[in-house]
Amino acid sequence: MTETKAVKSEQTRALIVETALRLFRERGYEATTMRAIAKEAGVSVGNAYYYFGSKEELIQAYYDELQEEHVKACRAVLDSERDFAPRLLGVLKARVDTMVPYHEFAGKFFKFAAEPTSPLNPFSAESGPAREAAVSIYREVVDGSNLRIDPEFRKELPELLWLYSMGVVLYWVHDSSPGCRKTYLLVERTVPLVNRMVAMSRLPGFKGVTRELVGIIREVRD
Repeated sequence: MTETKAVKSEQTRALIVETALRLFRERGYEATTMRAIAKEAGVSVGNAYYYFGSKEELIQAYYDELQEEHVKACRAVLDSERDFAPRLLGVLKARVDTMVPYHEFAGKFFKFAAEPTSPLNPFSAESGPAREAAVSIYREVVDGSNLRIDPEFRKELPELLWLYSMGVVLYWVHDSSPGCRKTYLLVERTVPLVNRMVAMSRLPGFKGVTRELVGIIREVRD
């Protein structure tokens, strides 16, 4: 009985998210109320609020689902490849692959996520779990590779790669090319550059610069 209720609860939750995303796309984020979402989903307003305390939580649920899709899409390359560049390329391409179906209304959400005080901001406290989940993918990119770099730089590299991926996402939001072709091109052209810069970090002339960069990252973050 408990298992049946759990399945039904998850189905209701998924229905509310799906309905909300459709209404956000059709009516706009600001014009869509929780009451309208509940009505369209065929649930009570109280039930909708039971699963999601606000519209922001609904968007966060969408981000979480997208993150899960990305993790699954990355698995093949992370399980089969050891070289850093192909691992990073595969993960970033998988990121774009999972985002492309949502490109039509991505821009509608971006303006809210870009607001510094918004809980949807990727740097907000509310986005902490989602941010850590995203960084963990790039941690796996680094830890599962055959990279030989300074240990301290290695610790910080996953977060730097996540920031790089955020730049790719920003470009993707504004990419109007068919099938987001230019975003894929951006990934293909920049990953070799990132690979070379990471490799250069272990050269004698760059070790000091690398350690200074690590210090700056930790000082700003703390």
